[in-house]
Amino acid sequence: MTTGQPGNARPTPTDDAPSRPAPTHAGDPPAPPAPATASTSADATVTASTSADATADTGADSPSRAARPPAGSAETPTATNGRPKLDVTKDNIATAGDTKSATKAGDTKANDTKNATKADGAKDGDAKDGTKASGTKVAAKDAAAKGGAVKDADEAEGTKADDADGPQKADGDTKPVGADRWEAFASAPEPRPSRLSRAARAVGRFLVHEWTLATLGALALAVLMTWPTLRYPRYTLPQDHWDPSLQAWQMAWSGHILLADPARLWQSNTFFPELWSFAFSDTLLGYAPAGMLGSGPEDAVLRYNIIFVLAHALATLGAYALARQLGAGRIGAAVAGVGYTYAPWLLAQAGHLHVLSNGGIPLALAMLARGHGWSLRHGYRPERRHDAWVYAGWLVAAWQISLGFGIGLPFAYFLAGVVLVVAVLFGVRRVRSGRALPFGRRLLVADVVGGVFFAGVGLLMALPYFQVTELHPYAERTIRDISIFSPPASGFVTAPAESRIWGGLHEGARAALPWHPEMTLLPGFVLYALAIGGLFFSVWRLRHRLLLLVGVLVTMAFAMGTRFFDGTFTYVPLFEHAPGWNALRTPGRLMLWTTLLLALLAAGAITALTDRVRELAAQRIPSWPGPWLRMATLLPLLLVTLEGLNATPHPVVPAQPAAMRSAEGPLLVLPSDQSTDQHVMLWSTSGFPDVVNGGSGFTPRQLDDVRRVSQSFPDQMSVDYLRTLGVRTVVLLRGQVPGTPWEITIDAPVESLGITRQDVGDAVVYRL
Repeated sequence: MTTGQPGNARPTPTDDAPSRPAPTHAGDPPAPPAPATASTSADATVTASTSADATADTGADSPSRAARPPAGSAETPTATNGRPKLDVTKDNIATAGDTKSATKAGDTKANDTKNATKADGAKDGDAKDGTKASGTKVAAKDAAAKGGAVKDADEAEGTKADDADGPQKADGDTKPVGADRWEAFASAPEPRPSRLSRAARAVGRFLVHEWTLATLGALALAVLMTWPTLRYPRYTLPQDHWDPSLQAWQMAWSGHILLADPARLWQSNTFFPELWSFAFSDTLLGYAPAGMLGSGPEDAVLRYNIIFVLAHALATLGAYALARQLGAGRIGAAVAGVGYTYAPWLLAQAGHLHVLSNGGIPLALAMLARGHGWSLRHGYRPERRHDAWVYAGWLVAAWQISLGFGIGLPFAYFLAGVVLVVAVLFGVRRVRSGRALPFGRRLLVADVVGGVFFAGVGLLMALPYFQVTELHPYAERTIRDISIFSPPASGFVTAPAESRIWGGLHEGARAALPWHPEMTLLPGFVLYALAIGGLFFSVWRLRHRLLLLVGVLVTMAFAMGTRFFDGTFTYVPLFEHAPGWNALRTPGRLMLWTTLLLALLAAGAITALTDRVRELAAQRIPSWPGPWLRMATLLPLLLVTLEGLNATPHPVVPAQPAAMRSAEGPLLVLPSDQSTDQHVMLWSTSGFPDVVNGGSGFTPRQLDDVRRVSQSFPDQMSVDYLRTLGVRTVVLLRGQVPGTPWEITIDAPVESLGITRQDVGDAVVYRL
């Protein structure tokens, strides 16, 4: 554009607007306007220059800071209510003295331009005039004659002014603002969701959350993998009906007595008249809330079967949570959960609910690790600390130890070792770096309170067992007892008969074991293979893999009891010096820790595999092989699950004799032996009368005497002895007397003994 073109002539200098010197050469193009600076501040202005060569505005009464157009301009601004209308165009730019004007038309954004002028004698900030033309926001200040500040916003071509959304007022008149010409074509605003819709969305998000799916998956898998436990849950028990009957009574007794008379918790209705009889074996006290529901043997069996299934689900979920917290992926964590819960060796423990109830161990460790901001993959991250998870972890740990010391005691020693190691590491790092790693007072308080609570629960649980040991010193284990249950190395590759995959194939290997129910310790060949692979290909660091390997080997050595160099360097020192360790008679159950460590090694390998598959799928073009590759990562999970399939029998529980429903205690049920007495304990859940019978990890000498003397019942000697103990009723079961001394005496007359007899169903009731 040249200066000689019509309609684009430069403004002629006037008295009101001093002009800028023209270019030296007539043919040169005029200098481009200086770019405007965007400002988000409402008070941002462009002030006049105070330099020596600045020229003051001569029009003191000028209504606007913008330069006036020349007389010959193509467009002349018109007045509105006595005030000239600001004319800002692309080619009409005037700069005078300390006045700066910058406008931009077309599609220029408002934040990129600014127009500010200052009139003579007016102070900064006296007036603001903002205009917007063709989508451009222009902010300007009008100087008022008498210091009053007036905001004026004009709108051109359907755009909105910055200062107001509605009509603007100028000199008392109202000026309508034009409507957006494209507003009619805009989409309708989304309606605000109702409370019901918001609630439905929240429920939907909850249902698809990872932990919801993990919980539901663990429950569904537990039902399938323990089937047919819930097929006839009121009449059958898994594996056998001896120890499960005892444990069904334990849950029923704890729930009943805590509601009726909590002070009698440890003085159970069995082994009459022994004291502290509830501590003769592991108590499953943590399941007492479930024992408060229902009554009678059928409800006790139903309760046991439900808890049996839930124990498997909790173990799966706990191991999954631990693997996820340590840094494993979802599939890797699922492999860890299934491998830990359904290891073939645990199928042999189907009749020991206190061994299967191990889900609190990995769950508590996962919570404690999360609360301390630590993971195996990422190390210690102080910003992720949360004391609430620490409290929850210690609470779950205390609940776990309340289920029994069979697996709870090694867990307590493990937690104590972890606390000691962490304290030493923090101390060493403080010495090296000169400052301690951030830990936090709240976290320290949580650990102290939680640790004291855990120790307190353990101590309260241990006191009755100390009383039992004092009253019955012959109940203590010896190294010889441990040797009977110590498995050889071949047990680690031998599956129990309850394994559907390997049970039949390993029948010969089981026959070579001295006591195969506690010596078949196969964690799974698939788990072995995945763990070995995890030593070479894993997301865990090399040192962590080596530590996990050391843990596997050490726990295996301890699980062998006296079979590993006679236990001189492993089990025997713990047996002799660790408080409470001499009460553990089956070293093979330490295989639980071996299985957990193998599962973590496997989780690291599967996570590395899934990460690599994800990378390969992302690199492939087209990406259609991706889903198939991801499905291939589920193969290890499928194999681990298949190896955990069971062939566990579910025998029918002996029905409660009718005489047991109305017999008055204290009573004795004959015949009496370890197995039959466990059924009697279950039958006693109808009212919980005191019974002389009982079955546990050891037999009190008084019960031995009762069984020996009552062989000749009913006779004068046995009657007198039972009366001395306080027994009022004797129930003799006809169905179990064949081949016993009572086969001859069951129908003998008793009038001379001063007692009465009555046939009640299939039993004979003697009242002393």
